[in-house]
Amino acid sequence: MTHNDAKQGTAQKLIIPLIALALLLLMVAWLAGYFNEKISPVTKEDLQQKYNMAVIDKTDSYTVNASKVPIFESVAASIEAKQATIISSRILARIDNIHVRAGDTVKQGDLLIQLEQGDLKSQVLQAKQNVNALRARQNEAKQNLERSKTLMKKLLISEFELDKKRADYQSINAELTAAKQALSQNTTRLQYANLLAPINGIIVNRFAEPGDTAQPGTKLLSLYNPLSLRVEAQVRERLALTLKIGQSITVELPSLNKTLVGQIEEIVPAANTGSRSFLIKTRISANENLLSGMYARLLIPAGEQQQLLIPINKVAQVGQLDFVWLNVNGEAQRRFVRLGKVQQNNMVSVISGLMPGDELMPQK
Repeated sequence: MTHNDAKQGTAQKLIIPLIALALLLLMVAWLAGYFNEKISPVTKEDLQQKYNMAVIDKTDSYTVNASKVPIFESVAASIEAKQATIISSRILARIDNIHVRAGDTVKQGDLLIQLEQGDLKSQVLQAKQNVNALRARQNEAKQNLERSKTLMKKLLISEFELDKKRADYQSINAELTAAKQALSQNTTRLQYANLLAPINGIIVNRFAEPGDTAQPGTKLLSLYNPLSLRVEAQVRERLALTLKIGQSITVELPSLNKTLVGQIEEIVPAANTGSRSFLIKTRISANENLLSGMYARLLIPAGEQQQLLIPINKVAQVGQLDFVWLNVNGEAQRRFVRLGKVQQNNMVSVISGLMPGDELMPQK
């Protein structure tokens, strides 16, 4: 290796660390904001020049006042139907037809499901024929009894034979009564083959199809009355104990972006031992856009708190920071504040940064 080659190798070894050091310094300067636009500091003389306290229009100033406002605790709730029912069969039979599907609107008495009726009609017909046969036998037994009474008066038959005719007649009456009861039962079973809507409502779900065998007690349809919707929520016991039946309460529906006013209609008088909360049921006005199971929120009154409100036009911004100008002993002073929600009357709540009695100066 020549002398020149050695010098070049040494130079390369020195250049690489120098470049790395330069890049590191540039990154530090960039992170420190050296390349960002600077905001020049505001001196006391600048403030006095901008706000000449001798000529401040006092009529445009605002004195911060504290007021007590109610606070509410938001509780998760859901829309539930007061009138909801499950349609099921009372007899074992095959399903012939189902006339509704989920989402259909039905009226009380509408035919929902029709079960197979062939065997049931045969049983009803058989019961009717049995009743007719027993009625004929009853007429015969009655005539025999009347005839026996006439013959007994003429002493043509014994008292034993009269008692036997009387017993035959009473036996036929008992059999006829049992036959009529069987006919009534079979007629009722035939009526059970037609499942009718017990209430006005909307079909929620359909759990069977034609051809399936309906088991007694097995759910086939579910429906609810949309006019009976209410809001139900589990409210912690400390808040629940302050509520009363008939009390008005605010209900929020986030999915519809609506706020309703409901009335508490029921407070279940037993706490949930797991969550230590009470079930609160609130009545709301009917709304066609409401569906059972939708999410809602109850705004439960939770006392009062002190709140500071200032006009929103008194607030200025520097970047993402909010500040106001205060009149402090005749001098302008900038005060950074933390703001809350904007009210409907162009006022905004102040979370921190101000005290009651502070005098706000107009923004110029």
